[in-house]
Amino acid sequence: MAYNSFATNDANAVKYWSRRLEFETAKALEISRLMGEGEDSIIQVQSELTKDTGDKVTFDLLMQLTGDGFTENETMEGSEESFTFYPDSLLINELHNSVRFPARANINQQRVPWNLRDKAKTALREWFKVRYTKSFFNQVCGNTVTGLSTKYLGNNAAIAPTSGRIIRPASAAADETMTSDTYKFDLRMLNYAKEVAETADPMIRPIDVDGEACYVVYLDPRQITDLQTNAGSGQWLEIMMAIQNGFGKDSDIVTGAIGKYNGMILRKAPDNALPNGVNSSTFAAVSNTRRAVLLGAQAAVAAWSSGGGPSRYSWAEEGFDYGRQGGIGAGTIYGMKKTVYNSVDYGTVVISTYAPDHTTTP
Repeated sequence: MAYNSFATNDANAVKYWSRRLEFETAKALEISRLMGEGEDSIIQVQSELTKDTGDKVTFDLLMQLTGDGFTENETMEGSEESFTFYPDSLLINELHNSVRFPARANINQQRVPWNLRDKAKTALREWFKVRYTKSFFNQVCGNTVTGLSTKYLGNNAAIAPTSGRIIRPASAAADETMTSDTYKFDLRMLNYAKEVAETADPMIRPIDVDGEACYVVYLDPRQITDLQTNAGSGQWLEIMMAIQNGFGKDSDIVTGAIGKYNGMILRKAPDNALPNGVNSSTFAAVSNTRRAVLLGAQAAVAAWSSGGGPSRYSWAEEGFDYGRQGGIGAGTIYGMKKTVYNSVDYGTVVISTYAPDHTTTP
């Protein structure tokens, strides 16, 4: 019986493995559910660089018209409003990683039951998944810790939360001042964050979920524990009821959510991805604090270059030591960043709280 066989580095093999890496990474990636090319997506994917050359995408926000309008006996001609655009831009750059492993001619491959080439693909998939996730949350949470490489920031510099776009419990003025249970996460923080979003100028736009305008809030597991163990009236039970009653059962945004409250879909951030707070003087990470984040439409943008190939990823295999070792390298050219227009965060509200590990029971 005839069958298709592809040798290492065969052009078709490279295409196959790069496509598999793209598919499996996207499937495993929590934030894939936030991505889309439309303006109502939380992460708007800019597609220009998959077709054109360049390492920068510039895009604009069209502000709402603010004029009074006209009524009878008033002349419009000569008094028309002008458009107001605020620009932002996104850089893309390379992100690569590689692994080396015993080849088939090596006794170490013989000693294990796994196909190490397959394991290399799985390891690279997980690496890209975790890196994208951490980069996204570092961006939208404004993680400006000193020394953090742009490799962990979507290949773009992080910008601290702009004025009015970060809130803390008990009127704390800075992350480093939150040192006790007084500053733990509770339901009120969600209400305050939504108020900021709805009263912002321009308003942080919600997305449509099951016919309802909603925001998405990502929380750290420690903050979720604080929320779930709050015995106050109307706290955790109220959050759970909407999900249990079937809200958004066909929505990818709702699938796997921990709850819904007051027009906000609550999700747990994966991979320990939400950053610590940032010291306002030293820009060091503040232990025992975490930054949750409320997200609206166009909170972030992302772009990939296809590099002239069939997918977003490159794939290359090499042999070493006369065929006794193999190596696989995979890479992409991409960028991701928070949207900031006219020096104001456009789609994010950061919620910074005291959030130590819960290592003992009450």
